[in-house]
Parts: sequence; C-alpha cells; structure tokens
Amino acid sequence: MVIRIAAVGDVHLDQDVVGRFRPALEELPDTADVLLLAGDLTRHGTESEARCVATEFGNLGVPVVAVLGNHDHHCNEVPQVIRVLEGAGILVLEGTNVVLDLPGGRLGIAGAKGFGGGFAGRCASAFGEPEMKAFVQTTSDSAEQLGEALREMDCDLRVALTHYAPVPDTLAGEPPEIYPFLGSYLLGQAIDSAPTELALHGHAHAGTERGTTPGGVRVRNVAHPVIKQAYSVFHLHPPYAGGAKVSLTSGSGIS
Repeated sequence: MVIRIAAVGDVHLDQDVVGRFRPALEELPDTADVLLLAGDLTRHGTESEARCVATEFGNLGVPVVAVLGNHDHHCNEVPQVIRVLEGAGILVLEGTNVVLDLPGGRLGIAGAKGFGGGFAGRCASAFGEPEMKAFVQTTSDSAEQLGEALREMDCDLRVALTHYAPVPDTLAGEPPEIYPFLGSYLLGQAIDSAPTELALHGHAHAGTERGTTPGGVRVRNVAHPVIKQAYSVFHLHPPYAGGAKVSLTSGSGIS
C-alpha cells in the first residue's frame, strides 16, 4: 500500500497568472491521493487573489490541504482569504490537523505557517526589547502548536506542512544573512517531537529541495521556483519493520 502526496508552495497567484497550473492539476487524481499547498498561495493576500487560488486549486478530485504564507498575510485579509479557500473545499490549517482516510491508509497532516528566528548557533533569543521577545514568541507559539497537532493525531503516517523552513539544509542557495527570516530550528524540534514521516515547506525560492531534521525526518522544500513544476509527488508507504519508506517521483511539470 502507498499514500501518494502531491505538494507545491509559493505559487503567488493573481489574475495575471491564473490558469497556469490548471492543465497539470487536472491530471492530479491519476497521480496523487491528496494535494498539499505550502503557503504563499497569493501575491499580496487579497480576497480577490484568493478567488484566483480557489479557481486554480478547487474541485480537483482529491482533498486539498493548505497553510498560508507571509504573502497571504500582507493585506491583513486573512479571514477573507480563508473563507474563500475553504468555500472552494481547500482546508486551511494553522496549528491544527486533519486525518484523511485514503486508499493507502490514514494520513495525518499537521500544519502551521511557522515564522523566522534562525537555527542553532545563529538564532534570535527572547532577550532585550519587547519587539525581539515578540518575534521569538511568535515562532515559539507556532512551533508549539505544530508539535501538539502532530502528536495528537491517530493515523498511520504523519506529515508536517509549513511555509517557513524547519531546517537550514533546504535554505542552501539563499543568502545566509536572511536565514533567520526564512525559518526556525523550533519548527524542526516540533516535527521531531512526533513520529513524523515527511515535512514539507516553501518560502525559500532560491533554496534547495532536500534536507533532514536532527531527528532524521526527511524535509522537502516544495516552493515552485525550486521544484519548477506544478507539483512534486511523494510516495509514503505505511510503516514496516525499520520504519516508513518515503520515495520521490516526478510531478507533472511546468516551467
């Protein structure tokens, strides 16, 4: 048995590019059981752009689960964006989870946007000005919610879905100076707090596709500028002696 997960992030849809992904997405039911969207679905986070996302990613014949990204927050219309997406059947997670009964087993997905802060040895700390403490607290709260959402699921396989990166591996290619604004080690700790099989994120357009948490969970950067296709497909096999098996197959591509 196998669970087939399609994933992409950072599609940045607006009226100018709506329709770009749809031809490949029409083939999705033949290649995947679920589609995960790793944030930055819109360009500026407006309700009208959310309608473009709903048109592009709604009614695909498979469940669609998403987290929002920093672009989706820009215009302070998050409630409207979520309402439009969920009206099209796209479930938006934020410190929450969902368990899907799929042909290959029960897939648990825990999602959170996440936030920045950096990684071990070069990270922000909750010291000094209130603004710095608030910055770090935002990441800490998000990571704590993600970890709890992962741990509480009763499922065959767990996947973590974030926008910000949980490890520095998948940021390679980005300027090191901006790593603290691209992710946080706290997200990686949250992922390692549960028996998670795969972690998916976006945000790092110039990053690298593959990484691993300190606890050995495979991490994939599925930002569209990185994968350069409509989606990547991951095959997850229910646990066998020695653990779950994760393999990557090619998705349906667009440049």
